[in-house]
Amino acid sequence: MFPTITRLMHRMADFVWQRLADLISGELKQAELSLLVSPHRHLSLLTRRRATMIVNRVRLIALLFAILTPLWSVIDLLVFPYPLWLTLAAMRVMASAVFFSLLLHYRPNGDLFDAYRAMALLFAIPTTFYIASYSVLSHYHLTGMAAAIGAGYGFLPFVLLAGLAIFPLTLLESMLIASPILLAQGLAGSLNWATLDWPTFVGAFWLLMLITSVSTLASMSQLSFMIALVRQAIRDPLTRVFSRRSGEEVLDLQFTIANRSQAPLSVAFIDLDHFKSINDKFGHDAGDQALLDMTGIVSSNLRRGDMLVRWGGEEFLLIMPNTDLIQAEAALFRMRSIGFGMRPDSTPLTASIGIAERSADQLTDWKGLVGLADQRMYLAKQGGRNRVMGRTQAQEH
Repeated sequence: MFPTITRLMHRMADFVWQRLADLISGELKQAELSLLVSPHRHLSLLTRRRATMIVNRVRLIALLFAILTPLWSVIDLLVFPYPLWLTLAAMRVMASAVFFSLLLHYRPNGDLFDAYRAMALLFAIPTTFYIASYSVLSHYHLTGMAAAIGAGYGFLPFVLLAGLAIFPLTLLESMLIASPILLAQGLAGSLNWATLDWPTFVGAFWLLMLITSVSTLASMSQLSFMIALVRQAIRDPLTRVFSRRSGEEVLDLQFTIANRSQAPLSVAFIDLDHFKSINDKFGHDAGDQALLDMTGIVSSNLRRGDMLVRWGGEEFLLIMPNTDLIQAEAALFRMRSIGFGMRPDSTPLTASIGIAERSADQLTDWKGLVGLADQRMYLAKQGGRNRVMGRTQAQEH
């Protein structure tokens, strides 16, 4: 009985999630839906672009808050007693200074954890101001217009949670960022526990939860479209392997990581032999099909973490992180033994391959790494094609 109930609950959860995913975006594939829940399976290219967007939007909001926060002191001066106004004005100036500091010192660098820190600071500043101002206002018995303006301070958490909607966030990220603000609302209520208007407090908290839910859906919707756009941008339209532009981004990132950790990084430059003759004799459709067959075979035999990039025409680049020359040569010899598909005349499609590695070849940037692999590929061409040319073979040549 219990297994049956469990299966029914799983089916219901899957159904609800699928309907929700359809409402958020029809652009995502079934396998991509989990990307809306947690960021741990995001491609590095998506992560870098999302981190850049988050930091840029943090800086934009920081600029807005830095300008508008102290301006409200004019309204406070008109309605609040001078001691209260002076305290709140000092708090506003300090908050504005911190906002300006966030604007000036944060720059997008593609690091997601850096983007998290920027968001945490952005939301921590007004949250701290909200708790402090609520505590100060609670010591004054305000009436009339002053009471109305004082009550307006209580709307700051609503503004913050609504602001989540402009960031492309996963469900988990949205919940983690919203939680401190919701806790701050509870803390603010506890400061006035003896005189707390419970119906008003519960209603306000329910509204905060509703705004959080809507903002979370908006964030996930933004993320879904971003995933779809990045997927289209980073893939070669014909072969669906990574495009050259995205390959350059990956190389830049992987080379930086390898340099910092002193880890090996190998690349293989793959050029299909006599490919022009396929287009000349059998037409471009046949050439396109040969490319599709080749990339399908190679992609299905890639090791975990390796990336195949279409560098141009019939040239491909295989990026192999944490792989030294010996391992790279072994992987390429194995791939060559599997084959790259067939030509239209039923003869094997072959390739000339050059391999280079960051540490062994003492290279200082990814462009030099690709350039050396390209040179060794040409040596493979000159040596008779259909072969792998690594550092050892190049020295013998």
